[in-house]
Parts: sequence; structure tokens; C-alpha cells
Amino acid sequence: MAEPVPHVKSALRTVELLDFFAQYPGLHSLTDLQGKLGYPKSSLHALLRTLVHLGWIETDATGTLYRIGMRALLVGATYIDGDPVVRLAHDALDWLAESTGETVHLGRLDHFDIVYLATRASRHYLRPYSRVGRRLPAGTTSLGKAILAAREEDEVCALLPAELPSLTRHTIVDLGGLLADLRRVRKRGYAVDREENTEGLRCFGVAVRITDPPRDAISCSVPISRLTAEREKDIAARLLEARDRIETAALGLRRSPG
Repeated sequence: MAEPVPHVKSALRTVELLDFFAQYPGLHSLTDLQGKLGYPKSSLHALLRTLVHLGWIETDATGTLYRIGMRALLVGATYIDGDPVVRLAHDALDWLAESTGETVHLGRLDHFDIVYLATRASRHYLRPYSRVGRRLPAGTTSLGKAILAAREEDEVCALLPAELPSLTRHTIVDLGGLLADLRRVRKRGYAVDREENTEGLRCFGVAVRITDPPRDAISCSVPISRLTAEREKDIAARLLEARDRIETAALGLRRSPG
């Protein structure tokens, strides 16, 4: 049996508090935070004051409502800037966006979710449904389904939450249905999100095999009003080409001397 991981209570509470603000954007009162997190109000207030002083949390004009601060953005941007996969994928994402004319993304599996690491906007007008740093349930995205399909079903079951979230009327909310969809992904060679997190938008995704098992994927989002069967085939082919470009770049980097 694995040894329990030791932790410092104040550090754990700090991280949990920042995670809460990341998951629930906007302003929150001390009472709301205390009710959601369960910390003693006096301890929570002292922690909030410290984080406000350090720039990790900001307050409104009244000083009674709290939200995530600028320093969190700076740290997040540093993560993106220093990530090797983001650098490797840069040119391939540019090519994919230019050749399809659609919005493309690079995302990474993090626990139950996909986190968006890079985006290239469509040349058409399209509201930016997904942005860098956004987190969505893996089973609702083509990015997540492409990554999950590269794993055995028992591993998928262990990765996913007991209750699958529902974001739209098209979201697959039962595990059996999601596993069946992942089998279709393996057979087809790419994943499809059929308006499962955004109404009116279909997304196609493929896993990028830089790690084993893969934890990164790329996708292309297309409004269903512009989508045809031929268009889907073309986008899938270009996604696979972009994936190959990224994997080839990664292989070349590993083989380079020094």
C-alpha cells in the first residue's frame, strides 16, 4: 500500500482556494467561500488577506468580494511559454489553422478534464468558445476523447468521475455510451464531439503521441452550418497530417545531439 503523501495544511488550503477561484470565475464573498470550502472563517479571512497582499487574489471596490488575481495569470503564462509540446506544436497549429480556415486547439488531459494550452482562431467570425487555460470535462471534447481512446477501457473507467457531467443535450452522460464512442474513435482514427459541450459546433480531434500513453491532442472546431461529409474527411486528413508533423518534430528533437 502506498504511503500517504504528507502535506502542510496552510499550503494545501492555499492551493485549494486558488483551484476554487480557477474553477469558478467571478467574485465571491467570504461567506460563500467559507460555505463552499468549509474552512474556519477566521483562518480563511487571514489566508485571503495574505493572498490579496501578494497579488494572487483581488478584491472589488468594497474589499468584501474576492476573485483570482493577476499573479495567477503570470504564472499560467509562464507554464505555457515554457511547455515543450506547445513549442513543438506551434508551426503545425499555424499550418492547420491556415489550411482549414477553422479554429484549432492544443489540449492536455489533467485528471478528469482537458485544459486548453494553445488556440488559433478561425478566419471566419466565431465566438471563442474555447480559450487558453479553459478546462472542460474530457468526455465532452474531441481532444479528451482522442486521448482517452488511446487507453484501455479499465484505465478510462479509473480516470473518469463516477458521474459524467452534462453540458448540452448532446453530451454523453453514461459510461457505457462513452466507452462505445471511444471504440468508434479507435476504429475511425479520430474523435468527434457532436455539439457535446457547445451547441452548433462540431469538433474533430486526434491524440499526439509524444508521451506514452498520450496526454496531448489537437482539434479543429467547425460550426455545423459549414460542415459536410466531404468537409469532415478533409479536416480529419489535415488533423492527421498536423499530428504527424508534431510527432516528427518531437522525434527529431529527441535524436538531436546535446
